Amino acid sequence: MSHDERLVLAVDLGSSGCKTALVGLDGRVRAFAFRAVTSHVLPGAGVEQCPEDWWQAFLDSTIEVLHDNPGSAAKVAAIACSCQGEATLPVDRDGKPLARAMLYMDMRGQAAVQRQVSGRLPRVAGYDPLKLWRWLRLTGGAPALSGKDPFGHIAFIREAMPELYARTAKFLNVLDFMNLRLTGRTVATVDSALTTWITDNRDPANIHYDDDLLKLAGLQRDQLPELVRCSDVLGPLRPLVAERLGLPAGVPVVAGAVDNSASALGSGAVADNALHLYVGTSSWIGAHVAQKKTDLFKQIAAVPCALPDRYLMMVMQSAAGANLSFLRDRILYAKDALLQDEARPDVYRILDEIAAGVPAGARGLLYLPWLMGERSPVDDGNLRAGLLNLSLEHAREDMVRAFLEGVALNTRWMMDAVEGFLGQPAREITLVGGGGQSDVWSQIFADVLGITVHQPEQPIQANARGAAFLAGVGIGAMTFTDIPQRVALRRSFEPGTSNRQRYHDSYATFRAAHKALAPFYARLHGAKP
Repeated sequence: MSHDERLVLAVDLGSSGCKTALVGLDGRVRAFAFRAVTSHVLPGAGVEQCPEDWWQAFLDSTIEVLHDNPGSAAKVAAIACSCQGEATLPVDRDGKPLARAMLYMDMRGQAAVQRQVSGRLPRVAGYDPLKLWRWLRLTGGAPALSGKDPFGHIAFIREAMPELYARTAKFLNVLDFMNLRLTGRTVATVDSALTTWITDNRDPANIHYDDDLLKLAGLQRDQLPELVRCSDVLGPLRPLVAERLGLPAGVPVVAGAVDNSASALGSGAVADNALHLYVGTSSWIGAHVAQKKTDLFKQIAAVPCALPDRYLMMVMQSAAGANLSFLRDRILYAKDALLQDEARPDVYRILDEIAAGVPAGARGLLYLPWLMGERSPVDDGNLRAGLLNLSLEHAREDMVRAFLEGVALNTRWMMDAVEGFLGQPAREITLVGGGGQSDVWSQIFADVLGITVHQPEQPIQANARGAAFLAGVGIGAMTFTDIPQRVALRRSFEPGTSNRQRYHDSYATFRAAHKALAPFYARLHGAKP
């Protein structure tokens, strides 16, 4: 086998399911298979998944993609995962799950977090100022007041489920669990460990757990996994797993990354300040930067990532593509047209066709995409989604267009904060994830943001491509500087002039709607406005 034929088994485990792909070291995805994973929505804003469902989805999708591509197993040179981040899974001393995992959308820890981050002094942005200073100085961020991170999840488990907390040997993220099953090692990458908020991140080459931060989190060092870099080789695939999958013995497993780090690599935007926009179930804007920096009020931070000498600026929207899944599955019920399998591109093609026939502005219909609260540029777990200005003149196609525009308008709100954070105006951005398959949505993003939007080839495969690049670096087959040349662009979308004023007005209305409704939602959910 020549080096050009080598493949990476790249695992993209998101909140919707597990995609296992065969990816060449040139960045091109040769084949993939997908298995859905069920989410369990619980009272009190809880969202959970079963870790055994993750593992079974991985096994089934891997077996399928290898079976459907004869001879590919012998070409697999490495394995690496890209996984959803900010989930929390308690396991026992043998690494066995003790409960379902709490996902990044789970807000049940909100009250516990707010008690834990308070102190004797008057609060600053919701935090005790001394605690806040310590978190910002060492980590570059702070626990989410909404409870949507491992810090909040662990605080909730400690208060609401003390018996489970006492039985827990370690708290793992999704990536940590997958690597444990693949290799037998209990480790966390520097990015998967981030939002437990217990690592000193001031030197990207020496990220480590900090004793004072552990005390603030109420944790002991032995409750957390060993820290590794994203491109570290963890060891060979466990023999029993290799046998079950039909893979050669000794295939190396590279640590991999959480989805935002992987998608940043898979987008090709690895140069300093180069922007990418990921639109999947959630969405985010990211850019690699040279310095650790935080804007607490806008919920933006530059944090550890896959690149060993850089940080990744991140600003996140809790629900993006999830709004379209909600529209499809809970409102439209058009199973003959809008497919149930969101891993296939047909759903975006059909949404394109529906939305393309509606004028910009969706005939005055405005959608607010806050299905599970929001994180950036406001951290407000009380916000909820809604269609505003709905009348008898509106039809199904107007709703589809409004949903697409609502996500784009919220992205513009994030972009305003990003430009301030970077200290320079945005001129272009690379769009990846499932949303990057939609030409209509790509154009809407270009028009709403007022910048060029680049659509790479295979945009939905950015996470798998990023995991493959990490594997390639880990086994010495490439370097990080090779990445931009291995991501081909399909098309670029320029902002049009005809809709500029329309979307300028829509954005002003969007911001006004937030200002008017935020106090209402606070009262509705029993919080102080």
